Amino acid sequence: MKTKLMVVATVMALLLCGATMVAYAQGPGPQGKAFLGGPGHGHGFGFMARELNLTDAQKAQIKTIMQSNRASMKAVATQMAQNRAALLAATANGAYDPAKIQALAGQQAQLEAMMIVNRESVKHQIYTQVLTSDQQAKAEQLRTQEINRINERIQRMTNTTAAPPASNE
Repeated sequence: MKTKLMVVATVMALLLCGATMVAYAQGPGPQGKAFLGGPGHGHGFGFMARELNLTDAQKAQIKTIMQSNRASMKAVATQMAQNRAALLAATANGAYDPAKIQALAGQQAQLEAMMIVNRESVKHQIYTQVLTSDQQAKAEQLRTQEINRINERIQRMTNTTAAPPASNE
């Protein structure tokens, strides 16, 4: 049971794009478009709606779930922005106080964890309350593809950093 729940959470984590959730929580960006939701960004909510062939009723259900979680997401996003501003202020003009930076980094890590938990909760709700079994199977397939892409990138990074650059002397 726990394994299935973990798989569900992982699937939704990879499929519903965390950046889209943060952007949604922050509201419209420049020119009235949601941050990262404009043209050219293929892995947002629209991508999932197309890939999973969501019905209009399912899209409405998802919108309701997202709206019910928007306040908590926005609060955390606001705290994250304030923390980032504090970090920038703490390092202005080349200042470097390791203890202060460590404290701010710790706060940011806690906020990131809160955001991840919020996102995963929303994804779990969508997966269990909205998607059909066929859509869940498709989501699993997409999750596997994403894991493969991540593993390929890790492999490329490992190969790139393992070999020293050739000398041109």
